[in-house]
Amino acid sequence: MNRISEVSFRAVSLTTASRFAEASELYRAVFGYLDPAYGLNPRLLGALASNGGSVVGILDESDKLVAFAYGFCGTDRRGFYHYSQSAVVAADQQGHGLGRMLKHAQREVALSHGMSRMRWTYDPMQLRNAHFNLDVLGARGRWFAPDMYGPGTDRVIVEWDLTREQPAAVDEAELTELILPTDPAELRTSFEELLAKGLAAVSCRRLPDGNGAYYFGPADA
Repeated sequence: MNRISEVSFRAVSLTTASRFAEASELYRAVFGYLDPAYGLNPRLLGALASNGGSVVGILDESDKLVAFAYGFCGTDRRGFYHYSQSAVVAADQQGHGLGRMLKHAQREVALSHGMSRMRWTYDPMQLRNAHFNLDVLGARGRWFAPDMYGPGTDRVIVEWDLTREQPAAVDEAELTELILPTDPAELRTSFEELLAKGLAAVSCRRLPDGNGAYYFGPADA
């Protein structure tokens, strides 16, 4: 048996300055950021952890931080929600379910503060992330943010109903299929048109030919 499959992990809330510093280092390592302007201030993590935000991590058997996520409280006309700003997993630990552990650890924090919704963003061209967010967790792609972080950084904003223990069942007969265009501009237009009809992205799957497809259904499903 491969040793990595035998390793056990545990999710924890990060609460100390040393853990915040460790999380900041992991963040830069995963994203490959060299410019300090793209770093993550450990003091910010401390402030979030002390004031209703989420700063959660995954530790391996040696107590090393191998994944972490952070978020904070947001608000709209419907009330409060938790916004997950970032989640990172060490390169050598990806593909072992740590992303799901992080999101569920954030879910527990949000629920403990009385919030029943969580939002975050992802790149719609990344099929693996889309499938995880929509199919594995059961979040819904409700908004499209063109050039969110600058030119060429379109993002889908998803919302996750934290009161559901499992993803809601989807009626396949009601779904509208969108084959993933190779042109990001075409994907943007298609997404915006479908969302404007009151639909939400509810699934993303890889097709037998290797291409991907999004599926849209009622936003309240």
